[in-house]
Amino acid sequence: MDYLYSKYLEQATEALGSLPGIGKRTALRLALHLLDRDLIEVERLANAIVLLKQHVCYCTSCNNISDKETCAICENPLRDHSTICLVENIRDVIAIENTHVYRGVYHVLGGVISPIDGVGPNDLSIELLLQRLQKQQINELIFALPATVEGDTTGFYIFRQIEPFNVKVSILARGIAVGDNLEYTDEISLSRSIQQRLPYSGSAV
Repeated sequence: MDYLYSKYLEQATEALGSLPGIGKRTALRLALHLLDRDLIEVERLANAIVLLKQHVCYCTSCNNISDKETCAICENPLRDHSTICLVENIRDVIAIENTHVYRGVYHVLGGVISPIDGVGPNDLSIELLLQRLQKQQINELIFALPATVEGDTTGFYIFRQIEPFNVKVSILARGIAVGDNLEYTDEISLSRSIQQRLPYSGSAV
């Protein structure tokens, strides 16, 4: 970046540009914006990011983010612990929670099976899910995975893995457009999909 006049500005721009969705121009604009902020504000931001990395962990039960070993949802006695909603990532948990209609618990896979991207079943928290089904009394498992080929492939693979367990398996009603991710779905459509979920038979079609 020969057009930058300071090596520190260049370093900050490169660091910000490494974030997903941040291009070079946006990274430079953010770096210049931070340069104009008070030092105390910038230190507060930097400290918050360091604390995020140091103290946020993954729930040992559901793989959701948490400040301690067990997340607040899994610890909540008012939640229906016999119903698990299976999601791709933490953003999906947030999206469903924002609908205020689901009172069960979650299981976060940490991705979906995608051979093209080098993501296989062993890269996901599927084994942790199977352990939960073995140890806990689970009545229903809701597949709330992306309406994509990868999401359907993941759902089918897990469906085959959990066949030995006596658990009802359902899938969100396809009020969600095929190819859409939950985090981009409006709350009304997502609420309706949860409430009108369908029995899962190994195919999302």
